[in-house]
Amino acid sequence: MELYSLAFFLFVIVTLICYYTVFRRRQWICLLAASLAFYCLQGWKNLLFLLLTSFTVWAAAGHITKIEDAYREAVSGGVKPEEKKERRRQAQRGKRTVLVLALLFNFGILAWLKYWNVLFPSTGGLHLLLPLGISFYTFQAAGCLIDAYGGKCRTDRNYFRFLLFVSWFPQLIQGPINRYDRLEPQLLSEHTFRSETAKRALLLFAFGAMKKYAVADMLSGDIAAVLDGSLQDVPGSLTAFSILLYSIQQYADFSGGIDMVMAVSQLFGIAMAPNFRQPYFSVSLGDFWRRWHITLGQWMRDYVFYPFALLKPMQRFGKWCGRKLGRHFGRVLPAGIANLLVFFLVGIWHGAQMHYVVWGLYNGIVIALSDILQPAFRGLSEKLRIRTETKGFHLFRILRTFLIVNIGWYFDRITDFRESLTALYNTFFRFRASEFGTAFTGKILNINVAKPAYTLGGMAVAAAGTAVIFAVSVMKERKSDVYGKLAGTNAALRFCALYLLVFLLLASFMFTESAGGFLYANF
Repeated sequence: MELYSLAFFLFVIVTLICYYTVFRRRQWICLLAASLAFYCLQGWKNLLFLLLTSFTVWAAAGHITKIEDAYREAVSGGVKPEEKKERRRQAQRGKRTVLVLALLFNFGILAWLKYWNVLFPSTGGLHLLLPLGISFYTFQAAGCLIDAYGGKCRTDRNYFRFLLFVSWFPQLIQGPINRYDRLEPQLLSEHTFRSETAKRALLLFAFGAMKKYAVADMLSGDIAAVLDGSLQDVPGSLTAFSILLYSIQQYADFSGGIDMVMAVSQLFGIAMAPNFRQPYFSVSLGDFWRRWHITLGQWMRDYVFYPFALLKPMQRFGKWCGRKLGRHFGRVLPAGIANLLVFFLVGIWHGAQMHYVVWGLYNGIVIALSDILQPAFRGLSEKLRIRTETKGFHLFRILRTFLIVNIGWYFDRITDFRESLTALYNTFFRFRASEFGTAFTGKILNINVAKPAYTLGGMAVAAAGTAVIFAVSVMKERKSDVYGKLAGTNAALRFCALYLLVFLLLASFMFTESAGGFLYANF
């Protein structure tokens, strides 16, 4: 059921009517029924995996809570310090055992379904289909379990309420990865229909749809025409241009989809966690990953980076580095190793293919090196008397980060690792700008694939959509309420803005035969 389909619109409308009328006193039941129905419509067999993950995590979190409650009750009457310490150790061992078993079980299912066909392509006809959103709901449920282990939350005793947290249908398509303590209270609260909220949500949905269909889908064929074949004889100028288009496509596809599902959730009065914050205005690669796929970055930070960095061996290593190499290295080297682990896992999360692993490690290495070399950069700036607080230097940092990110996209988009190295070599050493026009005509304006006017029309629609995205991003970066400003303008300007979105959407369907799926739905 595609987000732009009539079936999806009817599904949401019927659910909203029931939500605000028949089920207005038991709205969470309506949401649960709708979420399970939505998932069944995507393939009812996959529902078994969703139920299995939700139930095992709910049971494990409940058991961890019981162990902690039993410990507190046992020591509440006053016991000897030695006995209290022993009981604490026993409780921690019990909780840790439950946690590890539940995590191994659920991440084992995810790894089996996601990586078996990649690692073992010829296994006697065994073909495993990846259930919709399994990475997102597995990470979300696991985060809740880890929070329960750390005493940060207590899961609901009612399994079906917890099931709603895991299965909330807008998040199943491509996230975001929500936190239990923030989403669950909203899902269980009663909401009344607010026209102003609905208007904001509908505008956000239209904006997200424009990103996806007028930009991302318009560019996907042009990018594939260059990057899916051999790049040995492709001039670096065309390869760099295609990677630039890919950076636009991926952002428009992922953030557009997120806008659409966030909007659907807002129609029910439920605000999901934000997942993007103008990432291409970042001033460093670390800043970029704090703005792009925010919820995955926060998940990795809280459940991988900090636990790993706080391990006793890592703390001892940091102290050793501090004594031998100085305080700066004692701080950044352990963090650098933790970052490498995080981005290795992020690469694996995208897929088991080598190019994803290299892409992840590339990001981890660049961030680690930037932290290690920070004093050298600061000293160089002082020596050259560079005023780092100026707007010019800020723009330089944005452009520098954009370049670094785009180098990483070579490994992300080009699936063959050797081809990605060839493409990078051609970009830096065989740019051949004079051959761009000929290569562009032969690869992208290929008359054997489509009429050149048809291809150029799609690119023009994408260019207009990109300009709109850029303008909105600038306003958001300046802390402007885009909807508020639009609502405060005169009716003619509002009509023009809305008409532009609708026009770009309709134009996009004129230049494409069918809409492609969301890139991140594959992860």
